[in-house]
Amino acid sequence: MAVGLKRAYDKPAKADGYRVLVDRLWPRGISKSEARIDLWLKEIAPSRELRKWFAHDPHKWAGFKKRYFNELDERAEEVQEVVDKARKGRVTLVYAAKDEQNNNAVALKEYLQRRFGL
Repeated sequence: MAVGLKRAYDKPAKADGYRVLVDRLWPRGISKSEARIDLWLKEIAPSRELRKWFAHDPHKWAGFKKRYFNELDERAEEVQEVVDKARKGRVTLVYAAKDEQNNNAVALKEYLQRRFGL
């Protein structure tokens, strides 16, 4: 019952458990067999408008999280899919961003911890 994080460019491991890609776009230069993704939840990723606004600017991090959490509140079905998997075993949120501290997967994990105690 844990949620982990991992870049899509890092080698998959058995300890990752159920691997969920949480980006709207497939990571460049990685084949599907190489990525070993169990579920690609494009719909749980931030909206195109929010991604463009944020542009991975650390100064916008707090605002990004607030806006993204509001979007997640409206995507209950997709969020619940991750929650259900996480309650059964380890789930790793897979993302492509270079910034390992300010990205949608980090925000999603925080959201899951706050709202569902995961």
